Amino acid sequence: MDLLMSVRPGRGCTVLEVRGELDMATSPQLREALQRLVDAGDRQVVVDLAAVGFMDSSGLGALVVMFKALRDVGGRLCLAAVQPAVRSVLTVTSVDQVIDVYDSVPAAEADVRPADAAGR
Repeated sequence: MDLLMSVRPGRGCTVLEVRGELDMATSPQLREALQRLVDAGDRQVVVDLAAVGFMDSSGLGALVVMFKALRDVGGRLCLAAVQPAVRSVLTVTSVDQVIDVYDSVPAAEADVRPADAAGR
């Protein structure tokens, strides 16, 4: 099954809406989509996972790699609207201690930091 993704402008950020399952077959698509945003100059990215009911270690890996890629260019990646099954993967692996996780996209947008303050 393919991953469906759409990008839209958020409040002070770019929102990547993801639909489907994040697994070995689909995680490269997520990584490529996030890399395109980085390459286009996006620095504040919120990944909306409201429609993702499953994520395995490869999906987790794609998120961590792109979190680091954004951090390395002074940006920030955060997750929003994470479903219980996906949240448990984030919790068990302690990734939720590194990548900010929000209950909703508006909550993530409200916490977007200006680009000049990201490094402070």
